[in-house]
Amino acid sequence: MENYSIVIFIMAVMIILSALADKIRIPYPVLLIIAGIAVGFVPSLPNISLDPEIVFLVFLPPLLYDAAFNISFREFKTNLNTISTLAISLVFITASGIAVVAHYLIPGMTWPLSFVLGAILSATDAVAAMSITKGLGLSHKTNTILEGESLVNDASALVAYRFAIAAVTGTAFVFWKASFQFLLLMAGGALVGLTLAKLLGFIITKVHRNSQVTIAFMLLMPFIAYLAAESLHVSGVIAVVLLGLSISRFSKSVFPESLKQQSKSIWDILIFLLNGLIFILIGLQFPYVVRSIEQGQLLTYIGYGFIITLAALILRTARVFLQQVNLQRAFKKGKGRITAHALLDLKNSLIISWAGMRGIVSLAIAIGIPVTLQDGSPFPQRSAIIFISVVVVLFTLIGQGLTLPALVRKLKVENNNATGIEENTSHNEMEVKLQQRQETRMRLMKNKRKPGRK
Repeated sequence: MENYSIVIFIMAVMIILSALADKIRIPYPVLLIIAGIAVGFVPSLPNISLDPEIVFLVFLPPLLYDAAFNISFREFKTNLNTISTLAISLVFITASGIAVVAHYLIPGMTWPLSFVLGAILSATDAVAAMSITKGLGLSHKTNTILEGESLVNDASALVAYRFAIAAVTGTAFVFWKASFQFLLLMAGGALVGLTLAKLLGFIITKVHRNSQVTIAFMLLMPFIAYLAAESLHVSGVIAVVLLGLSISRFSKSVFPESLKQQSKSIWDILIFLLNGLIFILIGLQFPYVVRSIEQGQLLTYIGYGFIITLAALILRTARVFLQQVNLQRAFKKGKGRITAHALLDLKNSLIISWAGMRGIVSLAIAIGIPVTLQDGSPFPQRSAIIFISVVVVLFTLIGQGLTLPALVRKLKVENNNATGIEENTSHNEMEVKLQQRQETRMRLMKNKRKPGRK
């Protein structure tokens, strides 16, 4: 009964603060996190620890599915180069960069332990990115890149984490085996997601006239996809994302408008409640992990977290701007399928760089670190790794979350999607002009290479 009362209390606080956030123009995730920290320091409140299994089995599947379902597949495909770069290569670059900083900065942090910390903090969070950027008037392309990156990079981070934990326990790291396992996890997860999407599509074609049964199947399937993939030891994250993308495309031609509206209303309420609970729980973890660190070392470890946050931000900014340059070069040379709409400008690059917040997945991975090693000895530096992870998550969510709206206003970014057809027309016109220039350039180059006529 006591736990039930606490849950009701947290839900009430969440709903009230979400309404208040609109009034005071503060991103509601930031307000909920601050409230969670304050509530966590209440002396009479029992410790509310976050169970990683609950996050991965209860929270993650519906949130990922909803994000994948609502993302624009056309935009996702157009910006796939940038999304895959940020979701895969940047994850491993960030994990390695944080590992180097942690190893030379924190006493007693061995290389394997440093890579554990780096893997935990390597991926941005889909929930945080979507919740904080919502309503800022960002372009559809910027939103798609941020959401797409956050949907895929969890899988990369979980793979990096598994290898890092294996290194701590003494398992030898072989690069080609790790690479093969990564590809197997991703491909296996995609296969599970696509297979279940076909199955769900077949079921929906038979029962779509019954709206309650159809929505019930759609609510249930993300959990089935995640559990099925994980039981086969492939990526549950990728399985849920592919399921959402596939059903989104399928539903446009099958679902009647009334069913779409009914389904959207149910999903909006569910996602609102899950989002709110997640951010409250993130805040509640800080008082809990503070007790695991000696009081005299608190400021020192908070300083470590701040430096690691800066390092992650610098690495992300560098990689985003390098991607901007690479896209420009590929487009000019006509390599690949880079279109004009896939190019990044200065404003988009700055916003994408600054919007790399960490969140619930990083927290769940950190808290899920084994308590002991295989020989029964305590996992070294476990409390320090968890504390620093929580600090970095809070720095990114509160610091970057509070300043992101100001950055958007400073750059005067406007959501051109409000103009509908006009935006598509302008993009198409620009793309056609640039494509014509490119074709003219290629023709001239071919003419120069032709031998002269006799």
